Amino acid sequence: MVVVFGSINLDLVAQVTRMPLPGETVRGQAFATAPGGKGANQALAAARAGASVKMFGAVGRDAFGAAALANLEASGVDLTGVIAVDTATGIAMIHVDAYGENAITVVAGANDGAHAGQVPDEALRPDAVLVMQLEVPLAEVMALAGRARGTRIVLNAAPAQALPDELLRMIDTLIVNETEAAFAAADLGLPAEPEQFALEASARYRCPVVVSLGSRGAIAAREGELIRIAAPAMDVVDTTGAGDALVGAVAAALDRGVSLRQALAEGVAAGSLACTRRGAQAALPTPAEIATLAATL
Repeated sequence: MVVVFGSINLDLVAQVTRMPLPGETVRGQAFATAPGGKGANQALAAARAGASVKMFGAVGRDAFGAAALANLEASGVDLTGVIAVDTATGIAMIHVDAYGENAITVVAGANDGAHAGQVPDEALRPDAVLVMQLEVPLAEVMALAGRARGTRIVLNAAPAQALPDELLRMIDTLIVNETEAAFAAADLGLPAEPEQFALEASARYRCPVVVSLGSRGAIAAREGELIRIAAPAMDVVDTTGAGDALVGAVAAALDRGVSLRQALAEGVAAGSLACTRRGAQAALPTPAEIATLAATL
């Protein structure tokens, strides 16, 4: 079982030729809305990768709330732990340029009302994988981590922010991208170079550390060992949600009990495949697609 405690958003996506400069208005080519939020994306990615998933988070009592949950519901994710609050559903405003790169502004909204008490003790089993990010209040993430001792905790430290040492010593796997790794390195007094950061953070906190490297794949460090998975050559359409695809696929793989290398290969495969389609949740691959590509990595 994969248990996800995190954000649930509705994405507002504009396709543009290039990103606007400060004070500039650019003409967009297309606009769409789509369910999103790192928590929801990762929950759906884990479900699409074949895991049984329970989602815990918060949406508003507005039209965006039902829309934000639509894909999770359709994919069989257990939503009984999602609460409705009076604050508006969280949103992400996303610009995607002609090269598939994105710039995102997130408004937390109802996500600030998500709390650790939503997750019952019976969901925090030793055979479960608990996935958390940082788009819900950090205090609630820490509170849930404290209650989840014995459960395998995967923390995707995104968006980047200062991380309490206490939290990092409670988790079982840390996942960051290059930007988040550099931020954490500066905050924690560790080397900025991704490989050295992963090795030293893993040694300090006694857990595997995964750093996704975009088009260069991903690395993982554990007990002094460095695992590297190169990304396959893909026709990139949209990088939105690729990191969430990796996190969800890694969580699903760990839930199945595979090796860290195999989990990383499946994560890189899922993230790479997600880049070949538009959108975050709409781009998430199937178990067969992940397995086929991962076997080549």
